[in-house]
Amino acid sequence: MKKLIICTLAAVMLLAGCGESQKSLMKRAQELAMHIPDAESLEQSKDWMTDGYYATLEELFGQEDFTPVLHEWEFWFAAADGSPVAEDPCEVLSVEKSDETHAKAIILVQPDDKDYDAENHTLYMEKVDGRWLLSDYDGTLQSALDRIANYRKEAEVRNAISDYLVNEVGKNYKKGEICIPVIMFVAAEEEDSNRARFFGDFWVYWYDKDGDTLKNVSGGNHSGCMTLAKQGGKLVVTGFEQTVDGAGNDASARRIFGSHYDVFQNIHSHQEVHDAARRDAVRNYCRRNGIDAKYYQDYGWPAVAITAND
Repeated sequence: MKKLIICTLAAVMLLAGCGESQKSLMKRAQELAMHIPDAESLEQSKDWMTDGYYATLEELFGQEDFTPVLHEWEFWFAAADGSPVAEDPCEVLSVEKSDETHAKAIILVQPDDKDYDAENHTLYMEKVDGRWLLSDYDGTLQSALDRIANYRKEAEVRNAISDYLVNEVGKNYKKGEICIPVIMFVAAEEEDSNRARFFGDFWVYWYDKDGDTLKNVSGGNHSGCMTLAKQGGKLVVTGFEQTVDGAGNDASARRIFGSHYDVFQNIHSHQEVHDAARRDAVRNYCRRNGIDAKYYQDYGWPAVAITAND
């Protein structure tokens, strides 16, 4: 749900006892409240934000897997389109300076959905080169930093597993021009601070590029459990136990996945889950590596668009 920040100054009586500096701060808080960004309006709000706050949100919103979560990001960022909404009534209830370059404002926010009551929220301001700028809103800066840290940790795991699938597993297949693994995590178990096990439904696909289409050359499934550990400061796969082919497949999956078997089976048995993950993997690989491709295609099957618009 997106919120709408409706902004006017508080009652005249509140301002009557304020000095000019306080009036100026409240006016600036009103202006900044109209430029609290979401993922789509971040660039529009750049000049109203500190460099640190902007850079943090830019990195978060730029993550390949980032999506605003209902009641989370879209709920936080009230002025969702970054445009002025001064014609609608709103209240900046107070502004308090902690020092000469930092202040916080309490603003009254009315959700766009009138079934929800108006709420007080905190807008943080920092003075940079003589201008008060938006430096945080309801603690979203720290929350964004936490989410970025999680993205980086997952990316490190994905890169280690991807390298292993390409270089150790992929070498056993007929090679094409490009190898793109598909990684669907089932569960993770941390053994100690430097070692963890990752259970997943893993796939390897080799492709040759033909025009705007990546044509599948070879590939296959390698579900199982990978052990990852730090070696020389780098996270690497140190062990891999995978399910066997043929009649013993289910028994080996039950043994390897243990209490995670039902989750694994729910992922592995649904073709649409695999297809979506494969499409995302191909699209992200092409984007990262500057490959101009719109489709991938298995032999004997129609080409599959890697973006929703194709």
